[in-house]
Order: sequence, then structure tokens, then C-alpha cells
Amino acid sequence: MNTLNTGARISGCWTVTGCSGGGEGSLDRLLTSVSSGLSPRKRTTSQCKSEPPLLRTSKRTIYTAGRPPWYNEHGTQSKEAFVIGLCGGSASGKTTVARKIIEALDVPWVVLLSMDSFYKVLTPEQQVTAASNDYNFDHPDAFDFGLLAHILRKLKLGKSVKIPVYDFTTHGRQKDWKTVYGASVIIFEGIMAFADKELLQLLDMKIFVETDSDIRLVRRLQRDITERGRDIDGVIKQYNKFVKPAFEQYIEPTMRLADIVVPRGGGNMVAIDLIVQHVHSQLEERELSVRAALASAHQAQPLPQTLSVLESTPQVRGMHTIIRNKETSRDEFIFYSKRLMRLLIERALSFLPSESHIVQTPQGEDYEGRAFHGKRITGVSILRAGETMEPALRAVCKDVRIGKILIQTNQDTGEPELHYLRLPKDIGEDHVILMDCTVSTGAAAMMAVRVLLDHDVQEDKILLVSLLMAEMGVHSVAYAFPQVQIITTAVDKKVNDLFHIIPGIGNFGDRYFGTDAPPEWSDEEMDEPSY
Repeated sequence: MNTLNTGARISGCWTVTGCSGGGEGSLDRLLTSVSSGLSPRKRTTSQCKSEPPLLRTSKRTIYTAGRPPWYNEHGTQSKEAFVIGLCGGSASGKTTVARKIIEALDVPWVVLLSMDSFYKVLTPEQQVTAASNDYNFDHPDAFDFGLLAHILRKLKLGKSVKIPVYDFTTHGRQKDWKTVYGASVIIFEGIMAFADKELLQLLDMKIFVETDSDIRLVRRLQRDITERGRDIDGVIKQYNKFVKPAFEQYIEPTMRLADIVVPRGGGNMVAIDLIVQHVHSQLEERELSVRAALASAHQAQPLPQTLSVLESTPQVRGMHTIIRNKETSRDEFIFYSKRLMRLLIERALSFLPSESHIVQTPQGEDYEGRAFHGKRITGVSILRAGETMEPALRAVCKDVRIGKILIQTNQDTGEPELHYLRLPKDIGEDHVILMDCTVSTGAAAMMAVRVLLDHDVQEDKILLVSLLMAEMGVHSVAYAFPQVQIITTAVDKKVNDLFHIIPGIGNFGDRYFGTDAPPEWSDEEMDEPSY
């Protein structure tokens, strides 16, 4: 191992020195600061202030920096989130270091997971003890390591997770848990971050924040009095009785497990720069190229049995003739597209499970009919074109729930990127109708299906509906997700070099909403949001 001029090697890890300073604040989840343009993301370790990658409207928050694919052309997980473990004594500046790392990383979709969220639920007797500052919150037994390891493992695998929200005033968990999804980088911080063997195996990088004990005491006094409603005598009593002994017995010895030791916390920019450089190199090694693989895979194969194409009746053929005609006016395009959408949704509903159901008619006679056999039906539109299919779904499904996913193609990499999602609560229990108007390579549809699977929707409960698909897109989705039912009104054979469907329908979103788009944009993923 090479010698660093800025530090010294201690017990097999690196101590990196630098500027002093930095305090500790609260941070539940941060997105990095990046530019909102289409230029390549900066690979820099310097500190810079720019607008956060969020576009807020009255109803929505959109990530303007997208999440690239985290799966391969087979649809399976092939890229895990990079997990940084941050350990150190109470009020050592762990959260400040985490925030500085996030700011300097300059990559989207970074999650901060705090160990404070995983205190165990106290019994009534323990509540009384805690109220008198006699409960030891700094002992390993105070934490729910089983739940923590389960959630961190799922988050690392790209799954959606629910995280408890701890109330330090009442010493209990709040009723509503926080949903977190889509991490590319996870920063896990806590006083016992290195205390559990199972947790240690999930950490890709281990950092110990070392701060003088007097500074930690002053910070703890300020934090507990101003933020947690404690009195000074209680804070000092708890510190001397529990915090200081626990640090010496359980926390300080784990410093030897760290890859990097950071003295003095968030002001140590030399250490933070070193950490950021390493994370960047790891993320670059994990980059995936999905669209290129789709373009060369699964072609010249018979169309899958999971594909259902609307019967090409004279009526359907006539509507296709109208909407495919470049001379068709926007009003006519919208009118006949809506007619096709209604037929398409009606066809899709026939693939939902049903069971025999007997009702009594007004004449007092029994009628044996059919009824939906499932908990709920939820529609999810791939913005923006897929959103145009929502009225047709609402027209035939009373009280249907609606979710939305925004996926766009990165102009530099050519890969689809996830920018925004809003899914109904407990969607994992539902049958989901996934809506997009055109599917060419299948890249956006595959990403949307992967998002649903990450939220525990069962693959055989997903129906992908689209007005027009290319054979390439059909093969891509069917190969990756063989249990997903695919329903469309027509399948065209070719996709050109710009990923346009041939003969195609043009850019559906532009024609429907009356907007213009650069000619190199493809049919399915390039639609800008319509709000």
C-alpha cells in the first residue's frame, strides 16, 4: 500500500488529515446538485453550488437527473447500489461528512440511511426508564439490527423499501414509515454502523469519523436541547452514564475495521475528495449498456405467446390508416387515437383473472356471470404519451388507481433513464396495466416493468398495453419478462438506426399534444413531460 503525504496508516486503515471544522445536522434523503442540461455529468471532486436536480410543480416533483439502467437485457439485477458505511461517536459529524460526500459526488439518486431510524420499540417499562434518562440508547441492544440489515440489503439490490421514522421526543416510531427507492449510492451512518457482522458484509466502503470527545459533548448538548427537547442535566447524565462508556467499549474499537479514518469531520476536504474519487471509479466500473444489447438480441424469433394483437378488422385498420397518415390533422389524430385506446383497454381487461359470480336479477332469477378475481386494478402510465391512455382506462374501470413513471433517453449515452415515479400505496398487491403509446426497442418498457417488480408487483400481474409496437420491443420485453402479458393494436417489423418504428406512427406525444421535438428523438422514450 502506498504512503499518503496527507495522512498516516493506522491499524490497516488510512487516516487522512485536512482542514478542520464542520458541524452535524439532520439529513434524511438528499439528491446531489447537478446541472439540469443535457451536457455530460461532471466527474469532479470539488465543491460547487448549483440547483438541485428537481423540477417541482403544484402536484409533482421530477428528478431532472435520471437513474440509468440497473439491470441487463435479461431484465435481471446486474448492478447493486454502492454502499458507504459511516461510523463514529455520537455528534462526531457523521451526517455532515455524508452531506459533503453527496454534494461532491455530483451523481443523482443518493440516499442517506440513518441508524437513528432503527431504535427498537420500547416497552412501557422502558418508556418510563427512558423518560428519566436511565435507558441506554448507546448499547447495541437498543438497535433493531435484523430490520436494518433486511432494509439495507433490499435497498442495495435496488428494491423499494419502507423505513421507520423515529421520534426522539416520545422514544417511539411514528405511524407512517418513509418509502425510499432508486438508490445508486447509499450512505449508511450510525454509531453502531460497524457493530454487526451482517451489516459489515453489505458495506462496500467503511469510513470512521474521528472527533475530539469535548467537541462531541458540546455538539450533543446543543442538539439534544434544541432539537430533542431535553434538559441540560439529563443530557450530561446520559452522556456520562451511557454515551462515553459505550463509545469506549463498542464504537472506538471498530475504528480498526475502517478503510478510511476522517479526523474532524466535514471540514476535512482532503478526505472527502479521496472518498469521492474512489466512489466515482466504482460507479464507472458498474455502468451498463442495455439498449445496444437489445438491438442485437432475440431477433428473428417467433413472436411470443404472451403477445396479443387486436384483431385487424376493417374498423381497426381504418383507424390506423388515419393516425399513421402524416397529413392527418391533430384533432382527427386525437379522436381516432382515443377510439383505438378504448378498444385496446377493453381487450386488456379480458386478460385479468375472473371467477364465477351469481347475482339475482330484478325478476328474482339467478344469473351466473363473471367478476374480477383480485384485490385491485392499478394503471401506470409511462409519461408523457402513456398518460393519454388514462381516460380510456378510467372510463371502463371505476375508481381505478393511477401511477406515473417518467423515463427519458440520455442524449450522451443513448440509455433510458428513470427521472420520476409516483406509484399508489401497496401497489405490490395489485394487477397493473402498464400504458405506453409506442414501444420500439422496449428499453423504456423494460425499465418501467423493472420499477414495478422492485415495488413487489408480481410479474404475472403486469399487462403492458401499447397502441403500436415494433417486433424488437416485443421480443425485448417478452424475453426479459416472460410472464408479462403484452397487448397492442399492431406490430411493425422494423426499427431504423434512430430507433423509430418503421413504417410507424411518428412521435405520438408531439402529434397528440401539438409539440415539436428534435428529429433524432425516438418514438417511445423521448417525450418531454406535458406539464
